[in-house]
Order: sequence, then structure tokens, then C-alpha cells
Amino acid sequence: MPTITTERLIDLLSEYVREQGRSVDLLLVGALALQAYGWRDRPTQDVDGEVAGPLEPLVTFLMAHGVPADLSEDISGWSIVSMPPGYRDRATDLVARPNLRIRLLAPVDFVIAKLRRGTDLDLEDAAFVVKRFGLTPTSIQATAETAIAASRQDTALFLFRKTVDLFCRSLADRQP
Repeated sequence: MPTITTERLIDLLSEYVREQGRSVDLLLVGALALQAYGWRDRPTQDVDGEVAGPLEPLVTFLMAHGVPADLSEDISGWSIVSMPPGYRDRATDLVARPNLRIRLLAPVDFVIAKLRRGTDLDLEDAAFVVKRFGLTPTSIQATAETAIAASRQDTALFLFRKTVDLFCRSLADRQP
């Protein structure tokens, strides 16, 4: 399966808006967001994000163009750990055109999104964003605590807190 870039996604969504007459408001959360943050050669084969509006026509369109999509109306539901409150308000526009808006999570919210899943690749992605934007362990831990406070009580929160702590310690270990 071929890789996709943010440029290709923008072209596809522009075509979708033109052909379908529908609006798209997409909040990117996966590797395409990393490309937009500056990791230009970060490969991906799919689109991960939160969409306002009907998902089925957009997913059908993307799949018809060979682009798998993992989309939701609420990415907070992808984990027991909620996204930090206000993450949508902190998102910034990558594209803001009539009927087409593509947004990026604030860097610290992106890191939390990655730590919620916590795979090795997610940790690598999070570390790139931390370095690129100069995030501090303190800001990451504070944002993680707001996510925990907004989450349903579950033992998974203990694992998330441990993941955050280990990740932040690994950042300190990388300092010269």
C-alpha cells in the first residue's frame, strides 16, 4: 500500500469538497500531523483523525482513492484515558479554506494522544514533538493529569500515569 503525505491529503480533501459539495473539518492526530509538524519523511499509509460531520461519505471517498482512514467524531473515545479538556480549542489550522478545515493538535495534546496508546512508535513520535517544540516534562505531566482527571476511573489510568512518568524520565536522560 502506498504512503500518503499531508499534501496528498489536502489535494484529496479539496477534490472531495468540490465533487461532493460537502464540508470537511478534520483534526489530524496521526503520522500526517507529524509531517505537518516538520517530520517530513515520517511515512504513513492512513489518515487518523477526528471529523465533525458525517464520516461514511468521507471514508468511502478516501478508500476509493486507496487511502484507509481511522476517523471518529470524538478521539477521546479511542482510549480509557480522555483527551485533555479543551484540546479542540487549542488545535491550530493547517488549512483554513471555504468548506475545508484541517487542524493539528497543540503539541502537548498530540504527545498525550500518543502516550495514551504508548507503543514504541507512539513514544518515538511523541519524542519528536517534544524536541521540535521544546516541551518540558512538567508541561507533559500537568497536561496528562488534566486528561486523567477528565477520564472515567479505571485501573488503566495507573498504567497511563506510569507511561507518562517513564516517558518524561527518558526525556531527562536525553538531556546533555
